[in-house]
Amino acid sequence: MAREVVVSAEKIKRRKKAYLTAKIVLLCLLLLLFIVFIILNFIFNVNRFTISLDRDLERDKGIVIYEDLEERAPQRKLYAETIGNMDNISALWLPKDIHSSALGGSHNGDNYIAYTFYIENQGEATVNYWYQIMIDDVIKGVDEAIRVKVYLNDLESTYAKVNRDTGEAEEDTIPFYDDENVLLQERSDFKKGDIDKFTIVIFLEGDDPDCLNNIIGGEIKMHMEIREEHIDKEENDE
Repeated sequence: MAREVVVSAEKIKRRKKAYLTAKIVLLCLLLLLFIVFIILNFIFNVNRFTISLDRDLERDKGIVIYEDLEERAPQRKLYAETIGNMDNISALWLPKDIHSSALGGSHNGDNYIAYTFYIENQGEATVNYWYQIMIDDVIKGVDEAIRVKVYLNDLESTYAKVNRDTGEAEEDTIPFYDDENVLLQERSDFKKGDIDKFTIVIFLEGDDPDCLNNIIGGEIKMHMEIREEHIDKEENDE
């Protein structure tokens, strides 16, 4: 009888140990999944958009960027707020005054990202600068139907990838600079005290022929850089 009690106690001890081990393994797996989720969310954050300023422009030329026209607090990097999901819309649905407000920062709406910021020359010299919107990652070809509107001092330009079938520019758009860049432009003759106002609007154009069901669930990540000069890749390679 005593022997049976000892055997039962050992079994209970082993069960408790096995249960504790399984619990620890499960917690470790959950922690690993959480870490992977955070990493993927950071890398593939839907519609995440940032603007960064070249350190040389800031330090040597006195060029600053900020989103609040009243405070004018310089920052090296600006962050647009994201939206959970983006359904396709028509450009005609966008507010007509989407770029008119003097207020900066994020002013997103239903199914579009809108962000306003300012570039100011607080230096002593007249300078030129380059602004570039770069495509960091694309999933499921969503870039085929994406639109990027850029308002520079109320002058509007709309960028889109060329039509996949015809190779021609989509209606009322400027073709992407290349597969990795939405645009690359120079702003010249930027004088002391000048302030440039940018409003960036990103949305999916439902009237684009390439806006099809196969891009559902797709993602795109882009960022904008303000630089002192542009160095062409081919020149840089040489």
